[in-house]
Amino acid sequence: MNSETRDKLMTVSVATLATALFKRGLRHQVIQGVHPIGWKGKNMVGPAFTLRYMPAREDRNELSQFRSPEHPQRVAIETCPEGHVLVMDSRKQANAASAGDILITRLMKRGGAGVVTDGGFRDAATIAELDIPAYHTRPSSPTNLTNNEAIAINEPIGCGDAPVFPGDIIVGDADCVIVIPAHLAEEVADEAVEMSAYEDFVVEQVNAGEPIIGLYPRVNEEKYGPRFDAWRKANNR
Repeated sequence: MNSETRDKLMTVSVATLATALFKRGLRHQVIQGVHPIGWKGKNMVGPAFTLRYMPAREDRNELSQFRSPEHPQRVAIETCPEGHVLVMDSRKQANAASAGDILITRLMKRGGAGVVTDGGFRDAATIAELDIPAYHTRPSSPTNLTNNEAIAINEPIGCGDAPVFPGDIIVGDADCVIVIPAHLAEEVADEAVEMSAYEDFVVEQVNAGEPIIGLYPRVNEEKYGPRFDAWRKANNR
């Protein structure tokens, strides 16, 4: 992805991005129910590379399946491009793990920008210590073979009720994760940076005792426009 766009998305919140997408009629881009494991103090940003799970059929999902060099879960870890976020559709089921610390460590070593599942990870405490952003719903110890089969790589998926297409831009912060359609990423990043500047100004005003009406949303331009311009200049924003 464009490095300038990536840098901008590293500085804005998922909440701000959700508002920018809402303005464009997109209301369901936040991946529901996922949370960071061991917040790393900076945003996760990268294009989506996807893995889809389906309900397991017992005769196809014995432990011996992990020995196959063509097992989709293993192949996804070994083929996710550097700088991409591996996004897994685990059917919103955390009663079987989407992956564990060994696979996530390998993804990290290959240069993955992060990993998201609407299921759970096993070895979550260990994953929390890794130098890769990771998001899930809750810890889960049983292997994914218990009730899920990894079936398809890098095709459109649903993750936590959000549509994810390969190449969409994934952004995660300390709260949650959002999916930005690839063709909108640059303009949404630009708008989010501008929105963030004004929101930071608003926070300072509110902390100083300013009432919210007319300030946020920005309605009273005559009063707050000059103040905001001066604030931007003083803060190099």
